[in-house]
Amino acid sequence: MHGIAKAFAGHPALRGADLRVGPGEVHALIGQNGAGKSTLIKILTGAYAKDAGSIRFAGEEVSFRSPGEAQAAGIATIYQELNLVPTLSLAENVFLGREPRRFGLIDWKRIETESRRILRDLGIEVDVTRALGSVNTATQQMAAIARAVSARARLVIMDEPTSSLDEREVEILFGVIRRLKADGIAVILVSHRLDELYAVCERITVLRDGQTVAAREMAGFGKLELVACMLGKDITTGAAAAGGKRKEGADLLALQHAASGSRVQDASLTIRRGETLGLAGLLGSGRTELARTLFGADALDRGDMHFKGQRVRFGEPAQALRAGIAYLSEDRRAEGIVPELSIRENITLAVLPGLARLGVIDRRRESEIARDFIRSLGIRCAGPEQRISELSGGNQQKVLLARWLAARIDLLLLDEPTRGIDIGARAEILSLIRKLCETEGMAVLMIASELEELVDNSDRIVVLRDGRTVAELSGPAMTQAHVMQAMAHGDAPALSVSMP
Repeated sequence: MHGIAKAFAGHPALRGADLRVGPGEVHALIGQNGAGKSTLIKILTGAYAKDAGSIRFAGEEVSFRSPGEAQAAGIATIYQELNLVPTLSLAENVFLGREPRRFGLIDWKRIETESRRILRDLGIEVDVTRALGSVNTATQQMAAIARAVSARARLVIMDEPTSSLDEREVEILFGVIRRLKADGIAVILVSHRLDELYAVCERITVLRDGQTVAAREMAGFGKLELVACMLGKDITTGAAAAGGKRKEGADLLALQHAASGSRVQDASLTIRRGETLGLAGLLGSGRTELARTLFGADALDRGDMHFKGQRVRFGEPAQALRAGIAYLSEDRRAEGIVPELSIRENITLAVLPGLARLGVIDRRRESEIARDFIRSLGIRCAGPEQRISELSGGNQQKVLLARWLAARIDLLLLDEPTRGIDIGARAEILSLIRKLCETEGMAVLMIASELEELVDNSDRIVVLRDGRTVAELSGPAMTQAHVMQAMAHGDAPALSVSMP
């Protein structure tokens, strides 16, 4: 793929991206959220049409008009969310849509025999007549790979294939990838787990902001250098935060050895009153999942959590909110604003029970609250009755902050609070967060992909890697270089405090 460009509604997703994969090569494709990985894959597989550039596959120039055309040419894609049918058998899924026939009828015996043979060749012994939904995730992944092999794929694309697998299952998958390579089948592996990439991949392509910024051999490409390349940072960046001073407020929340689902494995952190704790990590490190666990949106499977001195375990967000914890999702459109409602209604959503008497909402009081926050937060709007969907991204984010301030919460969990916001609004949002901590005594857990933003606006930083807390940085150790070192190698610099 050479010079691939693609824009959506005038916004470029890819700007001259390149990708070269050799026969029988295991190739890593990596980049932060929004780098363009998914768009590049969808163009290759015919889901999207490219705006510019060229694609050559097996020596011929191609431009697939549908995923079906790409599959017929020998390109198979295995997505993180498997696109198979759980109620059908393993054998039926392997040959779904390509069932062999005999005398005009489906040859069930051949389907089962061939499926069993292919899975055995991949090192999997399983009853192929079992329903797909009755076997574990690893076996379902193998069924998807068997489907690709049965279709005589020459290139298999795997999108985060290990995200829901345990260590033993990951090793089985790696064995299968090595078998595919031995058979001359190329594999593109999309993953954010660096150790896995170094274990099985020969070459790597790094995307950033829709462009290819590196394409080289894995050997000699150090993890720290790779992380710096993904983030667009200089490895030597070492200026400490302007603040970076550990605040001495009382502990508000303490989390020890937490596990939740497949993404959070062993996370520990402490948040003090009046401080901003930064949470760093590459995409897929478990940052968002950890915030959702603190908010009760995801279950805490293992570990201890104390809030305001009491041991807690929230079963749902409503419990966390009543305790004094609020969560601002990175996807404010899908999980934050209610676009058809007014600014007033969006601000007061979390406090409506307190504004009602006998089931009737006090509209006068509701309007007063909305006007107070519009004024104090500097929300630029025509008035409280304007639809929130008509506001800029920065002002929408201020409305969501107002919602939780109105609820008088103690801990605010912010997931990428400045994403998609212009520079001026970003500065206002970050200044507002600092003010809330300093004057209101609120504590903030802030997730941000921009390391400079995180270092400049946090009192301490905790680093996650593959769902585990690997470092806590404060004072002189709180630099972009040290954060990248912990992301890359899973260890803390000498000046930081390593977490247990």
